[in-house]
Amino acid sequence: MRWWAAANAVSNIGTWMQLIAQNLLVLELTGSVAMTGLSLSAQAAPGLLFGMIGGAVVDKWPHRLVAGAGQIGLAVVAFATAALAALGVLSVPLLLMLGAVSGLIATMDGPASSLLGNALVPEDEVPSAIALGSIVSSVGRLVGTAMAGATVALVGIPAAYLANGLSFLAVAGCLPFLREAPRPPADPDVVVAPAGAATDAGGVLAALHFLLAHRSLVPLLAVGAIAGVLGRNYSMSLAALVTGPLEGGPGAYGAVGVALAVGGIGGALAAGRLDRPRTGVVLAAAAAAAVLQVLAGLSPLLLVLVVLAVPMAAAEAAAETATASMLQTVPPERMRGRVLGAWRTASTGWGLAGPPALGLLLEAAGVRAGLVIGGVVVLVAIAAIAVLRPDGTPLRTRLAALLRRPEPAYG
Repeated sequence: MRWWAAANAVSNIGTWMQLIAQNLLVLELTGSVAMTGLSLSAQAAPGLLFGMIGGAVVDKWPHRLVAGAGQIGLAVVAFATAALAALGVLSVPLLLMLGAVSGLIATMDGPASSLLGNALVPEDEVPSAIALGSIVSSVGRLVGTAMAGATVALVGIPAAYLANGLSFLAVAGCLPFLREAPRPPADPDVVVAPAGAATDAGGVLAALHFLLAHRSLVPLLAVGAIAGVLGRNYSMSLAALVTGPLEGGPGAYGAVGVALAVGGIGGALAAGRLDRPRTGVVLAAAAAAAVLQVLAGLSPLLLVLVVLAVPMAAAEAAAETATASMLQTVPPERMRGRVLGAWRTASTGWGLAGPPALGLLLEAAGVRAGLVIGGVVVLVAIAAIAVLRPDGTPLRTRLAALLRRPEPAYG
């Protein structure tokens, strides 16, 4: 697990170096911020179209094999992009096509890598392993963003793509040496699916049916969708708040970005200490993030916003880490790749719709009012989900036990 975490730290640094370099490259080629957003959408779109198919591949083939092929494929794309950029023949259409290829590979590599990482630790330590992955991602974002600026300034944009390709090879290189933790044999008496859910191991729609039929996972979909559209896009909404009503500059937003990163690491650590994440924890953390978003919208000073950004990012990270833990432990093992694929399809949908929808809200209502309205809507939606969540118990009992009720184990 130490080798795996170290390799993924290197890979995350490379990913953020390439992301920053790609944004600079598109701006250099076109001068258009909208085209920069389109380049990111091109890389995310395959997750919407092929997420469940990628999950089916992960369930059919060994995770180590799929992850290795995926990392090598992503490295080849990064090296090709670096070469084309260095030769001065990289056009925007070609960049969009290469981004789409990377996104297609990631539909298989993402679930395979997640499940392989979980297999390296005992079953009861999987939530901690997922939290470690979230921490590695946050650290990689901080280091990669800083390294990207220095690399592009000193060597040029192609060097960032080259570094990302090498980081993928670092992950692929450690795969043969990983040892999976022993797992106890499956108990044939354990219920592996909720009543009415499809359990056919061969169909790509079985996981979607499972996801939509499971009483613990349906609320996660609802919370993810509403918060993904009206909250969570803090890199955009807080940038608008800092540069607009608070009249700050790039340095001020940099301070907010550091606060968000610190909070994200703390939230992932907190979620990793949970033995078995529950739906109530996700709802409570998402509600806390919504309340803090409202307060952030009302911030009179930059210092107040920086202070609020830490717990806000921590609540968001705790909700996302607990959600990831449930998605990777609640479904039966033979279906987890497809469940992750189905979730990737759904999350890509609100990931693509969220930024423009929130941007329209901030523009129409004003930045402060937009943040407040978005936070209130998310909070009301979470309250409704908590109250209406069907679990066969009286309303008062559901409300009283929201944060302490254990979820049933499957698989």
